[in-house]
Amino acid sequence: MLDGVRMKLLPLNTPEIIELAASWLARKENYQWLSFGNGVQLVTPMLLKIMAQQETHFMRVYTSDRDDVPIGIAGLNNVSRTFRTGTLWGTTGEKSFRSRGYASFAGSKFLTLAFRNLELHTVNTWVVDRNPSLRLVERLRFRFIGRQRQCHYIDGRPYDRLLFDLLASEHHELRDDRLDRVEGRGIRRDP
Repeated sequence: MLDGVRMKLLPLNTPEIIELAASWLARKENYQWLSFGNGVQLVTPMLLKIMAQQETHFMRVYTSDRDDVPIGIAGLNNVSRTFRTGTLWGTTGEKSFRSRGYASFAGSKFLTLAFRNLELHTVNTWVVDRNPSLRLVERLRFRFIGRQRQCHYIDGRPYDRLLFDLLASEHHELRDDRLDRVEGRGIRRDP
């Protein structure tokens, strides 16, 4: 936290936020790691608006701790109120904020919101093998549950998906000062 401003999770409820998030998701560097079902990787502003209105999706953009400008998006697909499950995905849209702990902190806050407000019991996710996001999933305490082999194609080459899940009882929101440690502002990292 800087100057008393905290990271916020904002709903996708304005055309500006939807356009911005869709622009992040339209970049190959982001969409190549994602799938929104039936082979859909490119998300247009119209599709994102429709997704934001459906109960099977739950999404928030997140801001930095400096101001209310969105820097990334976190979402759940396949939300089932019956089975109390959902599938986590996300991306940091603003490159200057990557690898600085923002996605970990936003993911943690987002999971707290999903478990509390949606009353989910478990959240699952997958990470394409060799994607740096694997560290984020591990920091959020997801447990490895398996491997789906050669099912995700990037530039015509097949990659495995590593499968994870997290029970509500296993989730612990990262503390506000965690961001300072992750960014290495003179504070030692937790072991």
